[in-house]
Formats: sequence, structure tokens, C-alpha cells
Amino acid sequence: MPRYLDAHNMKGFDEKTLRQAKNSPKDQFGVTHKDILYNMEEDKLYCILDAPNKEAVEKHHEKFGIKCDWITEVKAID
Repeated sequence: MPRYLDAHNMKGFDEKTLRQAKNSPKDQFGVTHKDILYNMEEDKLYCILDAPNKEAVEKHHEKFGIKCDWITEVKAID
């Protein structure tokens, strides 16, 4: 499954909500969170996601009213 990294604003999410998102099962678009990185002072959130394609990542965020600044496919060293 391809892996993606994206960036967007925090949209008021707190650490508890982010932890729940990271531990949630695969959604209806086939997206799962691998990791979530954030900086509250800069209002920035970075998601590392497994998803079938970039469009699935966009739809995953749209359901929460989020538009990503950017989305890129990445590789990981496991």
C-alpha cells in the first residue's frame, strides 16, 4: 500500500483527538494513520498515512473539513 505525507492546519485538534485518529481503523476510503506529527505553536499538523492513492487522502481529510496544503507519496525504511 502506498504511503503519503501531508500537511495542514491543526483545525483545533487536541492531543487526545489526534491519538484517537492515529488509533482508528481503516476508513471508507482505505486510509489508515501510521503517524501524526504536530506543532501547536505553528498550527501545523503532518499526517503519515497508508492509502490506495492521493485522492483517498484528499477525501479522508475532506470528511473533516480539512484541505491539505500539500500531499506527497513517500517511502519508509522499515
